[in-house]
Amino acid sequence: MRFELSHVSGDARTGKLITSHGAVQTPVFMPVGTLGTVKGLSPRELISDLESQIILSNTYHMYLRPGMDCISEAGGLHKFMAWNRPILTDSGGYQVFSLASRCKITDDGATFQSHIDGSKHQFTPEHVIDVQRILGSDIMMVLDECPPAGVTRSRAQEAHQRTIDWAKRCLIRFQETEHLYGHHQSLFPIVQGSIFKDLRRESAHQLIEIGFQGYAIGGLSVGEETQTLNEMVGVTCEELPKNKPRYLMGVGTPENLLESIERGVDMFDCVMPTRNGRNGMLFTTEGVLNIKNQKWASDFSLLDCGLNTYVSQTFTRAYLRHLFQCNEILGLQISAMQNLALYGWLMSGAQRAIKENRYSSFKKQMCEQLSQRL
Repeated sequence: MRFELSHVSGDARTGKLITSHGAVQTPVFMPVGTLGTVKGLSPRELISDLESQIILSNTYHMYLRPGMDCISEAGGLHKFMAWNRPILTDSGGYQVFSLASRCKITDDGATFQSHIDGSKHQFTPEHVIDVQRILGSDIMMVLDECPPAGVTRSRAQEAHQRTIDWAKRCLIRFQETEHLYGHHQSLFPIVQGSIFKDLRRESAHQLIEIGFQGYAIGGLSVGEETQTLNEMVGVTCEELPKNKPRYLMGVGTPENLLESIERGVDMFDCVMPTRNGRNGMLFTTEGVLNIKNQKWASDFSLLDCGLNTYVSQTFTRAYLRHLFQCNEILGLQISAMQNLALYGWLMSGAQRAIKENRYSSFKKQMCEQLSQRL
């Protein structure tokens, strides 16, 4: 993998992330395919209708079901899910630690109970590398400890240091092992430190000293204020190498993305566009709307005249509301596609604005426009 930085506008950047499964133009939003699928959408729709460049899948969930024997026999995750573009897999750390009552953390790793059947498992730094070798993702993540919001500084320090130690062990395992399916894999560590600026800086510095091909920012969007999130992203990006990709994990709203791009982030993922879409919240170029509201029952305008995609230009708001009222699966699919199309459109617009050195004004306009409640 290599990263080519092409344009800057302030601290906002655009570039190209080149992997064995193709190039990714940044900044980029990665649809989340937790279980080896972006819920309700086929690879053909993601590619032909939404022009998705890269997707994310989850190590924890794929490890539990269908399991690594199945993925290995299939020839890796790309073949298993019929996706021939890049895949990033997270380490499963966030999912493990979110199971607080089911998880025990030591310096060796995390022991947890499956949310499916209660069976006992352990993730060590070495094990998550082995699992992601079997998955065959283009970008792998180290195991990290993600503390919840509101922790003390001493608790944040402990999680930060454990994450550094685990990153070292992950890198050793990565260097000891080979890719399994004829394509190269890259490994990203995760900057932690909760809401403490000095810990964020220290985490970034220590990870840079170890040396990786890209860097992720974790432990945010877990309950902290938006202003704090922005501050932590800004502090971290100031420390990270300019010639390496920066990935903000699990964030977030269109406004979150715009603010983070301005601070130098290149890659994003979040379940928000698909999950909120399935609950009836639509992100459009005019603002946000709840398609379940009665006001849309006789509104025969298109979903989003500002987007040139199939669902946006084909279906009306009245029809989509009808599908939700009837619990039709098509409604969930249309909503997910609309929201992912909006996120893709936003990333393309950000790329153009950066290239034309007008990102600041673009961000201001988009934040005002997309935050409207319809």
